[in-house]
Amino acid sequence: MRALACVVLAAFAASLVACTRVAAPGAGGRHPWTEAGRLRIGSADEPDGLNPMFAHSDATDQVDAFLFAPLFRYDQRGEFVPELATVVPTYANGGISRDSKTIVLHLRRGVVWSDGAPLTARDLRFTWRAVMNPRNNTKALFGWDDIAAIDLPDDYTAVVRLKKPNADVLGIFGGGGGSAYPPLPEHALGSLADLNHAAFNTHPLSSGPFVLAAWNHGSSLEFAPNPRYWRGAPKLQAISWRIVPNPETLLSELATHEIDLVPSVDDNAVERASRIAGVRLVKHPSANWRRLIFNCARPELADVRVRLALAEAIDWDRIAAKVYHGLNVRATSDIPPDSWAAPHIPFYRHDPRDATALLAAAGWRPGAGGIRARDGRPLHLVVSATNKPGNEQAEVQMQQDARAAGVELEIKNYPASVLFAQNGPLYGGRYDLEWSIDTNGPDPDNQGNWSGDFLPPKGANTTFLRDPEITALSDEAIRTFDRAKRKTLYQREEERIHALVPTVFFYWATTIAAMNDDLRGYRPAEYITDNWNSWQWSI
Repeated sequence: MRALACVVLAAFAASLVACTRVAAPGAGGRHPWTEAGRLRIGSADEPDGLNPMFAHSDATDQVDAFLFAPLFRYDQRGEFVPELATVVPTYANGGISRDSKTIVLHLRRGVVWSDGAPLTARDLRFTWRAVMNPRNNTKALFGWDDIAAIDLPDDYTAVVRLKKPNADVLGIFGGGGGSAYPPLPEHALGSLADLNHAAFNTHPLSSGPFVLAAWNHGSSLEFAPNPRYWRGAPKLQAISWRIVPNPETLLSELATHEIDLVPSVDDNAVERASRIAGVRLVKHPSANWRRLIFNCARPELADVRVRLALAEAIDWDRIAAKVYHGLNVRATSDIPPDSWAAPHIPFYRHDPRDATALLAAAGWRPGAGGIRARDGRPLHLVVSATNKPGNEQAEVQMQQDARAAGVELEIKNYPASVLFAQNGPLYGGRYDLEWSIDTNGPDPDNQGNWSGDFLPPKGANTTFLRDPEITALSDEAIRTFDRAKRKTLYQREEERIHALVPTVFFYWATTIAAMNDDLRGYRPAEYITDNWNSWQWSI
Protein backbone atom coordinates (compact mmCIF):
# COMPACT_ATOMS: atom_id res chain seq x y z
CA MET A 1 0.00 0.00 0.00
CA ARG A 2 1.93 3.03 -1.26
CA ALA A 3 -0.71 5.71 -1.79
CA LEU A 4 -0.32 8.92 0.16
CA ALA A 5 -2.32 9.21 3.36
CA CYS A 6 -4.38 12.19 2.23
CA VAL A 7 -8.06 11.69 2.90
CA VAL A 8 -10.66 14.38 2.39
CA LEU A 9 -12.67 15.01 5.53
CA ALA A 10 -16.05 14.49 3.91
CA ALA A 11 -15.03 11.20 2.35
CA PHE A 12 -13.37 10.06 5.57
CA ALA A 13 -16.40 10.83 7.69
CA ALA A 14 -18.85 9.40 5.18
CA SER A 15 -16.93 6.15 4.91
CA LEU A 16 -16.65 5.61 8.64
CA VAL A 17 -19.71 7.01 10.35
CA ALA A 18 -22.52 4.50 10.33
CA CYS A 19 -25.20 3.27 12.64
CA THR A 20 -26.54 -0.26 12.47
CA ARG A 21 -29.58 -1.24 14.48
CA VAL A 22 -29.76 -4.99 14.88
CA ALA A 23 -32.75 -5.19 17.20
CA ALA A 24 -35.68 -2.99 18.02
CA PRO A 25 -36.17 -1.74 21.57
CA GLY A 26 -38.15 -4.01 23.84
CA ALA A 27 -41.89 -3.83 23.40
CA GLY A 28 -43.68 -1.70 25.94
CA GLY A 29 -40.57 0.22 26.99
CA ARG A 30 -37.22 -1.02 28.21
CA HIS A 31 -35.81 -4.46 27.65
CA PRO A 32 -36.23 -6.80 30.62
CA TRP A 33 -32.46 -6.87 31.11
CA THR A 34 -32.15 -3.09 31.32
CA GLU A 35 -31.64 -1.69 34.82
CA ALA A 36 -33.42 1.65 34.65
CA GLY A 37 -31.05 4.52 35.46
CA ARG A 38 -27.98 2.27 35.82
CA LEU A 39 -25.45 1.99 33.01
CA ARG A 40 -22.93 -0.87 33.00
CA ILE A 41 -19.87 -0.16 30.84
CA GLY A 42 -17.38 -2.86 29.89
CA SER A 43 -13.72 -1.93 29.48
CA ALA A 44 -10.64 -4.04 28.91
CA ASP A 45 -8.47 -1.66 30.92
CA GLU A 46 -8.26 -0.29 34.43
CA PRO A 47 -7.02 3.24 35.12
CA ASP A 48 -3.47 3.52 36.45
CA GLY A 49 -4.65 6.38 38.67
CA LEU A 50 -7.31 9.08 38.69
CA ASN A 51 -5.22 12.23 39.02
CA PRO A 52 -4.53 13.15 35.37
CA MET A 53 -1.30 14.90 36.39
CA PHE A 54 0.24 11.48 37.00
CA ALA A 55 -1.82 8.82 35.22
CA HIS A 56 -1.00 7.88 31.62
CA SER A 57 -3.63 5.38 30.48
CA ASP A 58 -6.57 5.91 28.17
CA ALA A 59 -8.81 4.36 30.83
CA THR A 60 -7.90 7.29 33.08
CA ASP A 61 -8.98 9.79 30.42
CA GLN A 62 -12.28 7.96 30.07
CA VAL A 63 -13.28 7.79 33.74
CA ASP A 64 -11.85 11.22 34.56
CA ALA A 65 -14.44 12.65 32.15
CA PHE A 66 -17.06 11.55 34.71
CA LEU A 67 -15.20 13.02 37.68
CA PHE A 68 -13.67 16.31 36.58
CA ALA A 69 -14.95 19.45 34.91
CA PRO A 70 -12.22 21.00 32.73
CA LEU A 71 -12.42 24.56 31.49
CA PHE A 72 -13.39 23.19 28.07
CA ARG A 73 -14.61 19.84 26.82
CA TYR A 74 -14.32 18.56 23.25
CA ASP A 75 -17.54 17.73 21.43
CA GLN A 76 -18.02 15.01 18.80
CA ARG A 77 -16.14 17.04 16.19
CA GLY A 78 -13.29 18.14 18.40
CA GLU A 79 -14.57 21.65 18.96
CA PHE A 80 -14.29 23.28 22.37
CA VAL A 81 -17.45 23.30 24.51
CA PRO A 82 -17.22 25.73 27.48
CA GLU A 83 -17.49 23.89 30.79
CA LEU A 84 -15.97 25.76 33.74
CA ALA A 85 -15.12 28.61 31.40
CA THR A 86 -18.07 30.65 30.19
CA VAL A 87 -16.60 31.32 26.75
CA VAL A 88 -13.71 30.12 24.57
CA PRO A 89 -11.18 32.98 24.29
CA THR A 90 -10.44 34.30 20.79
CA TYR A 91 -8.91 37.37 19.22
CA ALA A 92 -12.40 38.55 18.28
CA ASN A 93 -13.84 38.46 21.82
CA GLY A 94 -10.70 39.93 23.38
CA GLY A 95 -9.83 36.72 25.19
CA ILE A 96 -6.49 36.48 23.36
CA SER A 97 -4.24 39.52 23.04
CA ARG A 98 -2.91 40.55 19.66
CA ASP A 99 0.62 39.56 20.63
CA SER A 100 -0.73 36.09 21.55
CA LYS A 101 0.87 36.22 24.98
CA THR A 102 -2.13 36.99 27.21
CA ILE A 103 -5.26 34.85 27.57
CA VAL A 104 -8.22 35.87 29.71
CA LEU A 105 -10.36 33.07 31.12
CA HIS A 106 -13.74 33.77 32.67
CA LEU A 107 -14.88 31.04 35.06
CA ARG A 108 -18.46 30.13 35.76
CA ARG A 109 -19.84 31.39 39.06
CA GLY A 110 -21.59 29.13 41.52
CA VAL A 111 -19.57 25.99 40.71
CA VAL A 112 -18.60 23.88 43.73
CA TRP A 113 -16.62 20.74 44.45
CA SER A 114 -18.48 17.63 45.52
CA ASP A 115 -17.74 18.52 49.16
CA GLY A 116 -19.46 21.90 48.71
CA ALA A 117 -16.32 24.09 48.60
CA PRO A 118 -16.33 26.78 45.86
CA LEU A 119 -14.42 26.05 42.67
CA THR A 120 -12.75 29.29 41.57
CA ALA A 121 -9.89 30.68 39.56
CA ARG A 122 -7.72 30.06 42.62
CA ASP A 123 -7.98 26.34 41.89
CA LEU A 124 -6.74 26.92 38.35
CA ARG A 125 -3.73 28.89 39.59
CA PHE A 126 -3.05 26.22 42.21
CA THR A 127 -3.11 23.55 39.51
CA TRP A 128 -0.52 25.41 37.44
CA ARG A 129 1.71 25.71 40.49
CA ALA A 130 1.24 22.01 41.31
CA VAL A 131 2.08 20.98 37.74
CA MET A 132 5.27 23.05 37.85
CA ASN A 133 6.24 22.02 41.41
CA PRO A 134 9.52 20.10 40.95
CA ARG A 135 8.56 17.86 43.86
CA ASN A 136 5.62 16.50 41.86
CA ASN A 137 6.21 13.72 39.34
CA THR A 138 4.05 15.46 36.75
CA LYS A 139 3.84 13.31 33.63
CA ALA A 140 4.07 16.24 31.17
CA LEU A 141 4.69 19.97 31.59
CA PHE A 142 3.95 20.98 28.03
CA GLY A 143 2.05 24.25 27.82
CA TRP A 144 2.06 24.78 31.56
CA ASP A 145 5.77 25.61 31.44
CA ASP A 146 5.01 28.39 28.92
CA ILE A 147 2.96 30.21 31.57
CA ALA A 148 4.84 33.07 33.23
CA ALA A 149 2.04 34.01 35.61
CA ILE A 150 -1.66 33.62 36.30
CA ASP A 151 -3.14 36.81 37.70
CA LEU A 152 -6.51 36.80 39.45
CA PRO A 153 -8.33 40.14 39.24
CA ASP A 154 -11.14 38.34 41.06
CA ASP A 155 -12.11 34.77 41.98
CA TYR A 156 -13.72 34.16 38.59
CA THR A 157 -11.19 35.71 36.21
CA ALA A 158 -7.79 34.27 35.37
CA VAL A 159 -5.34 36.27 33.25
CA VAL A 160 -2.83 33.80 31.85
CA ARG A 161 0.43 35.47 30.85
CA LEU A 162 2.64 33.43 28.53
CA LYS A 163 6.40 33.58 28.20
CA LYS A 164 5.96 33.15 24.46
CA PRO A 165 3.05 32.36 22.11
CA ASN A 166 1.73 28.81 22.18
CA ALA A 167 -1.03 27.95 19.70
CA ASP A 168 -1.95 24.83 21.65
CA VAL A 169 -2.05 26.33 25.12
CA LEU A 170 -5.84 26.29 25.31
CA GLY A 171 -5.60 22.51 24.99
CA ILE A 172 -4.01 22.19 28.43
CA PHE A 173 -7.30 23.48 29.84
CA GLY A 174 -9.27 20.98 27.75
CA GLY A 175 -10.85 17.66 28.58
CA GLY A 176 -8.25 14.92 28.75
CA GLY A 177 -5.19 13.61 26.96
CA GLY A 178 -1.52 14.64 27.02
CA SER A 179 -0.82 17.47 29.43
CA ALA A 180 -4.46 18.59 29.76
CA TYR A 181 -5.30 18.79 33.45
CA PRO A 182 -8.55 20.07 35.00
CA PRO A 183 -8.49 22.42 38.00
CA LEU A 184 -7.53 20.62 41.21
CA PRO A 185 -8.92 21.60 44.64
CA GLU A 186 -6.59 23.97 46.45
CA HIS A 187 -8.57 23.67 49.67
CA ALA A 188 -7.96 19.89 49.78
CA LEU A 189 -4.40 19.71 48.39
CA GLY A 190 -2.80 23.10 49.01
CA SER A 191 -1.20 22.12 52.33
CA LEU A 192 0.72 19.15 50.84
CA ALA A 193 4.39 19.49 49.96
CA ASP A 194 3.77 17.29 46.91
CA LEU A 195 0.84 15.37 45.45
CA ASN A 196 2.65 12.19 44.44
CA HIS A 197 1.03 10.03 47.11
CA ALA A 198 -2.07 12.04 47.92
CA ALA A 199 -5.22 10.03 48.68
CA PHE A 200 -6.87 12.28 46.08
CA ASN A 201 -5.02 10.39 43.32
CA THR A 202 -7.20 7.30 43.80
CA HIS A 203 -10.32 8.82 45.38
CA PRO A 204 -10.62 12.41 44.19
CA LEU A 205 -13.12 15.09 44.96
CA SER A 206 -15.37 15.61 41.97
CA SER A 207 -16.18 18.69 39.95
CA GLY A 208 -17.86 16.70 37.17
CA PRO A 209 -21.24 15.02 36.77
CA PHE A 210 -20.37 11.94 38.86
CA VAL A 211 -18.51 11.05 42.03
CA LEU A 212 -16.49 7.92 42.67
CA ALA A 213 -18.47 5.68 45.01
CA ALA A 214 -16.01 2.76 45.01
CA TRP A 215 -12.94 1.46 43.22
CA ASN A 216 -12.87 -2.31 43.39
CA HIS A 217 -9.38 -2.81 42.03
CA GLY A 218 -9.25 -5.36 39.23
CA SER A 219 -13.03 -5.51 39.08
CA SER A 220 -14.88 -2.21 38.70
CA LEU A 221 -15.22 1.48 39.42
CA GLU A 222 -18.63 2.58 40.64
CA PHE A 223 -19.93 6.10 40.09
CA ALA A 224 -22.87 7.92 41.64
CA PRO A 225 -24.45 11.20 40.51
CA ASN A 226 -22.85 14.39 41.78
CA PRO A 227 -25.82 16.38 43.15
CA ARG A 228 -23.62 19.49 43.25
CA TYR A 229 -22.64 19.39 39.57
CA TRP A 230 -23.17 22.87 38.13
CA ARG A 231 -25.52 21.61 35.43
CA GLY A 232 -27.54 19.72 38.02
CA ALA A 233 -27.47 16.02 38.79
CA PRO A 234 -27.06 13.85 35.66
CA LYS A 235 -29.91 11.69 34.37
CA LEU A 236 -28.28 8.38 35.27
CA GLN A 237 -28.50 7.10 38.85
CA ALA A 238 -25.31 5.04 38.60
CA ILE A 239 -22.48 4.06 36.26
CA SER A 240 -20.57 0.83 36.75
CA TRP A 241 -17.24 0.71 34.89
CA ARG A 242 -16.58 -3.04 34.63
CA ILE A 243 -13.00 -4.17 34.03
CA VAL A 244 -13.08 -7.17 31.69
CA PRO A 245 -9.63 -7.70 30.12
CA ASN A 246 -10.62 -10.71 28.00
CA PRO A 247 -12.45 -9.67 24.78
CA GLU A 248 -14.30 -12.99 24.65
CA THR A 249 -15.62 -12.51 28.17
CA LEU A 250 -16.54 -8.93 27.35
CA LEU A 251 -18.53 -10.10 24.32
CA SER A 252 -20.21 -12.83 26.38
CA GLU A 253 -21.29 -10.33 29.02
CA LEU A 254 -22.65 -8.06 26.31
CA ALA A 255 -24.60 -11.01 24.87
CA THR A 256 -26.02 -11.95 28.28
CA HIS A 257 -26.78 -8.27 28.94
CA GLU A 258 -24.63 -8.06 32.06
CA ILE A 259 -23.03 -5.10 30.27
CA ASP A 260 -24.91 -2.32 28.46
CA LEU A 261 -22.09 -0.58 26.65
CA VAL A 262 -18.75 -1.57 25.13
CA PRO A 263 -17.27 1.71 23.84
CA SER A 264 -14.80 -0.05 21.56
CA VAL A 265 -15.57 -3.56 20.35
CA ASP A 266 -12.57 -5.73 19.58
CA ASP A 267 -12.11 -6.08 15.83
CA ASN A 268 -12.52 -9.85 16.05
CA ALA A 269 -15.88 -9.48 17.80
CA VAL A 270 -17.67 -7.00 15.53
CA GLU A 271 -19.55 -9.54 13.43
CA ARG A 272 -20.73 -11.50 16.48
CA ALA A 273 -21.72 -8.34 18.33
CA SER A 274 -23.90 -7.33 15.38
CA ARG A 275 -26.07 -10.42 15.95
CA ILE A 276 -26.88 -9.77 19.63
CA ALA A 277 -30.55 -8.98 20.17
CA GLY A 278 -31.23 -5.60 21.76
CA VAL A 279 -27.78 -4.25 20.87
CA ARG A 280 -26.95 -1.65 18.24
CA LEU A 281 -23.56 -0.82 16.79
CA VAL A 282 -22.29 2.68 16.13
CA LYS A 283 -19.25 3.06 13.90
CA HIS A 284 -17.26 6.28 13.93
CA PRO A 285 -13.77 7.68 13.23
CA SER A 286 -11.49 8.27 16.17
CA ALA A 287 -8.25 10.14 16.68
CA ASN A 288 -6.65 7.02 18.15
CA TRP A 289 -3.64 5.81 16.22
CA ARG A 290 -1.90 2.48 16.53
CA ARG A 291 1.82 2.36 16.07
CA LEU A 292 4.96 0.36 16.67
CA ILE A 293 7.55 2.49 18.40
CA PHE A 294 11.26 1.84 18.80
CA ASN A 295 13.35 2.69 21.83
CA CYS A 296 16.02 4.67 20.01
CA ALA A 297 18.17 4.70 23.15
CA ARG A 298 18.73 0.94 22.93
CA PRO A 299 22.13 0.11 21.38
CA GLU A 300 20.58 -2.36 18.90
CA LEU A 301 18.03 0.23 17.75
CA ALA A 302 20.16 3.39 17.80
CA ASP A 303 21.03 2.84 14.12
CA VAL A 304 18.22 4.09 11.86
CA ARG A 305 19.06 1.32 9.39
CA VAL A 306 17.93 -1.32 11.89
CA ARG A 307 14.68 0.53 12.55
CA LEU A 308 14.01 0.97 8.82
CA ALA A 309 14.85 -2.70 8.22
CA LEU A 310 12.16 -3.76 10.69
CA ALA A 311 9.68 -1.32 9.15
CA GLU A 312 10.31 -2.87 5.72
CA ALA A 313 10.52 -6.49 6.87
CA ILE A 314 7.02 -6.53 8.38
CA ASP A 315 4.03 -6.92 6.09
CA TRP A 316 1.78 -4.23 7.55
CA ASP A 317 -0.96 -4.67 4.95
CA ARG A 318 -1.29 -8.33 5.89
CA ILE A 319 -1.59 -7.47 9.59
CA ALA A 320 -4.20 -4.81 8.79
CA ALA A 321 -6.26 -7.26 6.76
CA LYS A 322 -5.89 -10.46 8.78
CA VAL A 323 -5.60 -9.31 12.37
CA TYR A 324 -7.66 -6.11 12.21
CA HIS A 325 -10.04 -7.20 9.42
CA GLY A 326 -9.43 -4.12 7.29
CA LEU A 327 -11.68 -2.04 9.53
CA ASN A 328 -9.27 0.84 10.09
CA VAL A 329 -7.61 3.58 8.02
CA ARG A 330 -3.90 3.05 7.38
CA ALA A 331 -1.75 5.85 8.81
CA THR A 332 1.52 7.50 7.88
CA SER A 333 1.63 10.17 10.59
CA ASP A 334 0.17 11.06 13.95
CA ILE A 335 -1.98 13.89 12.53
CA PRO A 336 -5.50 12.67 11.70
CA PRO A 337 -6.24 12.44 7.98
CA ASP A 338 -9.23 14.77 8.36
CA SER A 339 -7.14 17.46 10.09
CA TRP A 340 -6.37 20.79 8.42
CA ALA A 341 -2.71 20.00 9.11
CA ALA A 342 -2.67 16.45 7.66
CA PRO A 343 0.69 15.91 5.90
CA HIS A 344 1.49 13.97 2.72
CA ILE A 345 3.79 11.12 3.78
CA PRO A 346 4.38 7.79 1.97
CA PHE A 347 4.02 4.38 3.57
CA TYR A 348 7.13 2.35 4.30
CA ARG A 349 7.37 -0.21 1.53
CA HIS A 350 7.27 -3.92 2.33
CA ASP A 351 10.68 -4.98 1.04
CA PRO A 352 12.27 -7.97 2.86
CA ARG A 353 15.26 -7.96 0.50
CA ASP A 354 16.11 -4.33 1.26
CA ALA A 355 15.54 -5.04 4.97
CA THR A 356 18.25 -7.70 5.00
CA ALA A 357 20.58 -5.40 3.05
CA LEU A 358 20.06 -2.64 5.62
CA LEU A 359 20.84 -5.02 8.48
CA ALA A 360 23.98 -6.21 6.75
CA ALA A 361 25.09 -2.62 6.15
CA ALA A 362 24.58 -1.96 9.87
CA GLY A 363 27.00 -4.81 10.67
CA TRP A 364 24.48 -7.54 11.53
CA ARG A 365 25.63 -10.73 9.78
CA PRO A 366 23.84 -14.11 9.51
CA GLY A 367 24.52 -16.23 12.57
CA ALA A 368 23.44 -19.37 14.39
CA GLY A 369 19.91 -20.49 13.68
CA GLY A 370 19.45 -17.79 11.06
CA ILE A 371 19.59 -14.98 13.64
CA ARG A 372 21.90 -12.13 12.73
CA ALA A 373 24.69 -11.18 15.10
CA ARG A 374 27.25 -8.44 15.58
CA ASP A 375 30.35 -8.65 17.74
CA GLY A 376 29.16 -12.04 18.96
CA ARG A 377 25.75 -10.78 20.11
CA PRO A 378 22.56 -12.00 18.42
CA LEU A 379 20.00 -9.45 17.27
CA HIS A 380 17.43 -10.25 19.94
CA LEU A 381 14.69 -7.72 20.63
CA VAL A 382 11.53 -7.69 22.76
CA VAL A 383 8.18 -6.33 21.59
CA SER A 384 5.65 -5.36 24.28
CA ALA A 385 1.97 -4.48 24.30
CA THR A 386 -1.00 -4.80 26.62
CA ASN A 387 -2.47 -8.22 27.36
CA LYS A 388 -5.03 -8.42 24.56
CA PRO A 389 -5.35 -11.32 22.12
CA GLY A 390 -5.43 -8.97 19.11
CA ASN A 391 -2.12 -7.45 20.19
CA GLU A 392 -0.47 -10.83 20.44
CA GLN A 393 -1.83 -11.93 17.06
CA ALA A 394 -0.22 -8.88 15.47
CA GLU A 395 3.00 -9.42 17.41
CA VAL A 396 3.20 -13.03 16.20
CA GLN A 397 2.99 -11.78 12.61
CA MET A 398 5.76 -9.27 13.34
CA GLN A 399 7.78 -12.01 14.99
CA GLN A 400 7.55 -14.23 11.89
CA ASP A 401 8.46 -11.45 9.47
CA ALA A 402 11.34 -10.26 11.66
CA ARG A 403 12.75 -13.79 11.92
CA ALA A 404 12.72 -14.10 8.14
CA ALA A 405 15.04 -11.08 8.12
CA GLY A 406 17.25 -12.57 10.83
CA VAL A 407 15.85 -10.73 13.86
CA GLU A 408 14.72 -12.68 16.91
CA LEU A 409 11.65 -10.92 18.31
CA GLU A 410 10.44 -11.99 21.73
CA ILE A 411 6.91 -11.12 22.89
CA LYS A 412 6.48 -9.80 26.44
CA ASN A 413 3.14 -8.18 27.24
CA TYR A 414 1.77 -6.43 30.34
CA PRO A 415 -1.46 -5.19 31.88
CA ALA A 416 -2.14 -1.64 30.68
CA SER A 417 -1.80 -0.30 34.22
CA VAL A 418 1.76 -1.70 34.32
CA LEU A 419 2.93 -0.91 30.78
CA PHE A 420 1.82 2.74 30.95
CA ALA A 421 2.66 3.41 34.59
CA GLN A 422 4.90 6.39 35.16
CA ASN A 423 7.74 4.11 36.26
CA GLY A 424 6.69 1.22 34.01
CA PRO A 425 8.51 -0.31 31.03
CA LEU A 426 7.42 2.32 28.49
CA TYR A 427 7.99 5.58 30.37
CA GLY A 428 10.91 4.04 32.23
CA GLY A 429 12.62 3.21 28.94
CA ARG A 430 12.85 -0.50 29.79
CA TYR A 431 11.61 -1.84 26.46
CA ASP A 432 12.76 -2.38 22.87
CA LEU A 433 9.62 -2.19 20.74
CA GLU A 434 6.13 -1.24 21.92
CA TRP A 435 2.80 -1.84 20.17
CA SER A 436 -0.14 0.19 21.35
CA ILE A 437 -2.60 2.98 20.64
CA ASP A 438 -2.02 6.67 21.31
CA THR A 439 -4.58 9.43 21.02
CA ASN A 440 -4.64 12.99 19.72
CA GLY A 441 -6.39 16.16 20.63
CA PRO A 442 -7.90 18.30 17.89
CA ASP A 443 -4.83 20.53 17.65
CA PRO A 444 -2.05 18.93 15.57
CA ASP A 445 0.63 19.84 18.11
CA ASN A 446 2.74 16.75 18.82
CA GLN A 447 5.76 18.27 20.53
CA GLY A 448 5.26 16.18 23.65
CA ASN A 449 5.68 12.97 21.65
CA TRP A 450 8.70 13.81 19.50
CA SER A 451 10.70 16.72 20.88
CA GLY A 452 14.01 15.95 22.53
CA ASP A 453 12.90 18.34 25.28
CA PHE A 454 10.05 16.00 26.28
CA LEU A 455 11.71 12.72 27.11
CA PRO A 456 10.19 11.02 30.18
CA PRO A 457 9.72 12.05 32.91
CA LYS A 458 9.35 15.51 31.31
CA GLY A 459 7.00 14.33 28.59
CA ALA A 460 5.74 11.47 26.46
CA ASN A 461 8.58 11.07 23.92
CA THR A 462 8.91 7.40 24.76
CA THR A 463 10.97 6.72 21.63
CA PHE A 464 13.79 8.57 23.45
CA LEU A 465 14.77 10.08 20.10
CA ARG A 466 16.83 13.26 20.43
CA ASP A 467 16.72 14.98 17.07
CA PRO A 468 17.44 18.74 17.00
CA GLU A 469 15.53 19.25 13.75
CA ILE A 470 12.32 17.62 15.02
CA THR A 471 12.68 19.47 18.32
CA ALA A 472 13.02 22.81 16.54
CA LEU A 473 10.20 22.20 14.04
CA SER A 474 7.72 20.98 16.64
CA ASP A 475 8.47 24.03 18.79
CA GLU A 476 8.24 26.50 15.91
CA ALA A 477 4.87 25.08 14.87
CA ILE A 478 3.21 26.03 18.14
CA ARG A 479 4.61 29.58 18.24
CA THR A 480 2.25 30.88 15.60
CA PHE A 481 -1.54 30.87 15.25
CA ASP A 482 -1.23 31.05 11.43
CA ARG A 483 -2.57 27.72 10.17
CA ALA A 484 -0.87 27.93 6.78
CA LYS A 485 2.53 28.34 8.41
CA ARG A 486 1.80 25.60 10.91
CA LYS A 487 0.75 23.17 8.18
CA THR A 488 4.06 23.73 6.35
CA LEU A 489 6.03 23.15 9.53
CA TYR A 490 4.15 19.93 10.35
CA GLN A 491 4.79 18.64 6.84
CA ARG A 492 8.52 19.14 7.36
CA GLU A 493 8.43 17.62 10.84
CA GLU A 494 6.55 14.52 9.68
CA GLU A 495 8.98 14.06 6.78
CA ARG A 496 11.83 14.08 9.29
CA ILE A 497 10.05 11.61 11.56
CA HIS A 498 9.47 9.35 8.54
CA ALA A 499 13.17 9.50 7.64
CA LEU A 500 14.40 8.68 11.17
CA VAL A 501 11.86 5.87 11.79
CA PRO A 502 11.32 6.20 15.56
CA THR A 503 7.93 4.63 14.86
CA VAL A 504 5.80 2.94 12.25
CA PHE A 505 2.40 4.59 12.11
CA PHE A 506 -0.05 1.77 11.45
CA TYR A 507 -3.67 2.87 11.47
CA TRP A 508 -6.28 5.38 12.55
CA ALA A 509 -8.84 3.45 14.51
CA THR A 510 -12.38 3.07 13.33
CA THR A 511 -14.17 2.67 16.63
CA ILE A 512 -17.26 0.52 16.85
CA ALA A 513 -19.34 0.89 19.99
CA ALA A 514 -21.89 -1.76 20.96
CA MET A 515 -24.70 -0.64 23.22
CA ASN A 516 -28.00 -1.61 24.72
CA ASP A 517 -30.48 0.12 22.42
CA ASP A 518 -32.32 1.46 25.47
CA LEU A 519 -29.36 3.83 25.99
CA ARG A 520 -30.11 7.42 24.99
CA GLY A 521 -27.87 10.47 24.54
CA TYR A 522 -24.62 8.55 23.99
CA ARG A 523 -22.71 10.31 21.18
CA PRO A 524 -19.23 8.88 20.55
CA ALA A 525 -16.55 11.43 19.74
CA GLU A 526 -13.51 11.43 17.48
CA TYR A 527 -11.20 12.91 20.09
CA ILE A 528 -10.07 11.93 23.61
CA THR A 529 -13.22 10.47 25.16
CA ASP A 530 -16.74 9.35 24.30
CA ASN A 531 -17.79 10.35 27.82
CA TRP A 532 -17.77 14.09 27.10
CA ASN A 533 -21.56 14.47 27.63
CA SER A 534 -22.30 11.80 30.25
CA TRP A 535 -24.72 14.09 32.13
CA GLN A 536 -27.07 13.72 29.14
CA TRP A 537 -27.14 9.92 29.10
CA SER A 538 -30.18 7.96 30.17
CA ILE A 539 -31.32 4.35 30.12
